[in-house]
Amino acid sequence: MAEIRNYTMNFGPQHPAAHGVLRLVLEMDGETVVRADPHVGLLHRATEKLAESKPFNQSIGYLDRLDYMSMMCNEHAYVRAIEELLGIEPPPRAQWIRTMFDEITRFSNHLLWIASCGIDLGAMTVFLYAFREREMVMDMYEAVSGARMHAAYYRPGGVYRDLPDSIAPYKESRWTKGKDLKRRNEWREGSLLDFIEAFAADVPSKIDEYETLLTNNRIWKQRTVGIGVVSPEKALQLGCSGVMLRGSGIEWDLRKKQPYARYDQVDFDVPVGVGGDCYDRYLVRVEEMRQSARIILQCVDWLKKNPGQVMLKNFKVIPPTREEMKDDMEALIHHFKLFTEGFCVPAGETYAAVEAPKGEFGCYLVSDGANKPFRAHFRAPGFAHLSGMNEMARGHMLADTVAIISTLDLVFGEVDR
Repeated sequence: MAEIRNYTMNFGPQHPAAHGVLRLVLEMDGETVVRADPHVGLLHRATEKLAESKPFNQSIGYLDRLDYMSMMCNEHAYVRAIEELLGIEPPPRAQWIRTMFDEITRFSNHLLWIASCGIDLGAMTVFLYAFREREMVMDMYEAVSGARMHAAYYRPGGVYRDLPDSIAPYKESRWTKGKDLKRRNEWREGSLLDFIEAFAADVPSKIDEYETLLTNNRIWKQRTVGIGVVSPEKALQLGCSGVMLRGSGIEWDLRKKQPYARYDQVDFDVPVGVGGDCYDRYLVRVEEMRQSARIILQCVDWLKKNPGQVMLKNFKVIPPTREEMKDDMEALIHHFKLFTEGFCVPAGETYAAVEAPKGEFGCYLVSDGANKPFRAHFRAPGFAHLSGMNEMARGHMLADTVAIISTLDLVFGEVDR
């Protein structure tokens, strides 16, 4: 009789659950995973090298394209690092706007995660529900930056511009008209802040709908409970952060432990899991969405009561407005110099981190006094989490690998940065 041996197979990159650019080499004993070896580098963006070849203020757009589900959170880490090297601090209103949009971004990320994780594990309906809300989040991005995804809205010294007084309403079409059009435009009659407030107040009821579909669903629990367990000790050894760490029972959140922006002035809870499995990570993300809605409402309340500047008045670092540029020769020169040469940053090094939706996203910058970074390195949470794939998948079935990859919440732009 022939000897039965383990065999090796490729999981991805073309597999629907492999996100297009993950090649996972699996050693299989029948249907059981013996070893999982992730191969990264198929989507090498060279962002760090590109950032070192460009002035500081010209690399913000690259940050949007790292974790392209958490755009403004990536920008936040980078502009914080530049601000620390320059020794400047944005105005209070800009800090509150950043806090609010960090949470809107977290919401957007988790909505896409719950939609794609549902698809990976065979739940189609939640995908359609989550994208209904995500469309409104994209409208918020578009209202402040003009882009639905790659915003480039955070700038060293503040944010690109203040929140607009209106948001574009839906236009009549063959599919949307009459009473339906009126209902859909109901939240869009006031300012952007009014729209965000209405959204954040209503969205917990929508999260209830997601939970009705999944939380006690028998098939969902069979696919996630006890799968991909990471113990608290192992989570620390693997360098986990964010939901991967909190799902294993460790209450670590940079927004609480090392507050930045205005997180020390808002009230919210940090959800923590107990089992460290895929199901706990799902529950933690769902609760994080509820907490994000709480934070957004507090930010809206402050922003409505406190108008003010959203950008420092420092033309050596921040470009003048179009009006100033066309009225004042000095401002025109500053504008020209900033957009051709950028600004020089004092020599030194710094590390700035934010609690991105996927974990701790950090930016390490070294400046030698020139107008571009001497060294830029980004600490991507997904890279550390993917490194633990072998630990999590070993001993599970092939189908469970899909659930594990999905609850890691990987985006390869940041893994292959």
